[in-house]
Amino acid sequence: MTYDEFNAFCGSLAATSHVIQWGGAHVWKVGDKVFAIGGWHDDQEAFTFKVSEMSFEILKEERGVRPAPYLASRGMKWIQRYDESFLNDQDLKRYLRESHRIVSLGLSKKRQKALGLNQTAGEDDR
Repeated sequence: MTYDEFNAFCGSLAATSHVIQWGGAHVWKVGDKVFAIGGWHDDQEAFTFKVSEMSFEILKEERGVRPAPYLASRGMKWIQRYDESFLNDQDLKRYLRESHRIVSLGLSKKRQKALGLNQTAGEDDR
């Protein structure tokens, strides 16, 4: 996956915004909370995303992925894919979509509703 493909995919997800920060990284946010980062690896494209605790335990030991620099060292469950030896682009997209969902669920219910996120049919407005 190239950074252009990464940016196009992340931009297709609901209520996202994009900024360049932290030394030129492509940072994607949902509701002002980071869910994906393209960059932070000098030799080739690298993609960083939030995962569940179980996914973190599974992925952290696989080839081509590692606990994300800076984030995982602070106890956060973030993984960085720096080559395709384990996660292909389709798998990466699934993890990016799941990262978007995990981060959006951390937003307040009011903010989720305002952004049109995580709404289920028949949900009342209490």
